[in-house]
Amino acid sequence: MRQTSLHDEYAASGAKVVDFHGWALPVQFAGIVQEHLHTRSEAGLFDCSHMGEFLLRGPDAIDAFDKMVYSDMKGLRIGLCRYSAILNDQGGIIDDCVALRLSDAEYYLVTNAGPLDEVNALFAGVPGVENISDATTKVDLQGPKARAILLAEGLECVRDLKYWNGLRTTWRGHDLVITRAGYTGELGYELFVPNAAGPELWRALLAHPEVAPCGLGARDTLRTEVGYPLNGEDLAPTKTPLECGMERFIAWDTEFPGKAAIAAQRDAGNHTVLTAIKTDSRRAPRHGMELKHNGEVVGVVTSGTFGPSVSFGVGLADIPKALSAPGTVLAAGPKDLMVETAGIPIYTDGTCRMKFTD
Repeated sequence: MRQTSLHDEYAASGAKVVDFHGWALPVQFAGIVQEHLHTRSEAGLFDCSHMGEFLLRGPDAIDAFDKMVYSDMKGLRIGLCRYSAILNDQGGIIDDCVALRLSDAEYYLVTNAGPLDEVNALFAGVPGVENISDATTKVDLQGPKARAILLAEGLECVRDLKYWNGLRTTWRGHDLVITRAGYTGELGYELFVPNAAGPELWRALLAHPEVAPCGLGARDTLRTEVGYPLNGEDLAPTKTPLECGMERFIAWDTEFPGKAAIAAQRDAGNHTVLTAIKTDSRRAPRHGMELKHNGEVVGVVTSGTFGPSVSFGVGLADIPKALSAPGTVLAAGPKDLMVETAGIPIYTDGTCRMKFTD
C-alpha cells in the first residue's frame, strides 16, 4: 500500500490502518463514534493526502478543464471555490471535484483518489497542467473550534475567510493553500502543504487539546449525516449529474460532455435521483439494499450507516424522481427495514456556514 507523509505519525495516536484505494490510511484512532462526536463539538483532524491535486496555469489548461465539467469555471471569481464533476462523453461522472481560483491565470483543483489516474490522463498533453498529488499533503481540520485553532497557529488569513473561499499563504515558512471547506458539515478548513511540511503541520495541530485525530470511519459517518456523496458509491460513470442530485449546479449555458443526453434526461423527467434517506431506529440502511415502494422494487441504497449525531440510520439512495420528495416511506433490504426520504442535510446543526464578527 502507498503511504502518505503522515503515515509514521499514526502510530503515536493508536491508529487502525486499512487499505483505501491502495493507500494505507487510518480507519479510526480512539473509535468512530467518539471521533465523529468530537468533530461535531470541537475539532477533528483528518489525513486526506491520498486525494489528487492539480495546478492549472494559463488559458490552455483552464479552457481544457472548463470543457470537462458541467460548471462555468471560467466565470469563477478569484478566491472562490466551486464544486463540480468531470464527465465522460455520455455525461456520466468520472469524478466530483473542487476548484479554487487562485488568480486570473491559476486554479487549484482537488480530485479523488480512485479516479486520479483517469483524470490525470484527461489532462495529458495539455500545456499548463501540473499534477502535484504525489508532492502534496492534505489535512482537514473540521469542527466548530477549527478557526480559533488556526488563528492560534498564526494563520490570521482565516479570520475573514468565508465559506467556500480559499487562498495561498505561508505557515512557518512553508507554502500553504487553505480553503474553508470540508466533508463534514462543520466549520472546517482544508490545508495543502508540501510533503516535507506535513508531519510538522499534523503535530502542531494535534498539540491543541481541542483537536483529535480522526479516520475514514468518522469521515464517512459525518458526510452521510449531511448528505455529501461518495465517489464510487453514490457517484459513478454510469450516472449523470441529474441522477446524482447536482441539477442546481449545472451551467446549462456552457458546453460540457454529454450535454445533449443530460438535457434530454432533464426534459423527460423520469430519471432516478440521489436522495437522502433515514430510518426510525438505530438500524442502518446499507449499500446495495433494494428499496421497495408498495411492494415494488423502485431503487437501491448507495451508502448508509448509523448517524451518531442523530441516533438513527442515515444514507443515500437512487430513487425515482417522482418518489424523492421528503416523507416517502420505503422498505429496504430483505427484512423490509422502514426508511423515509429526507431533505439534505439530515443533520441540521452543522456549523459550516458559521459567520464571525471579530
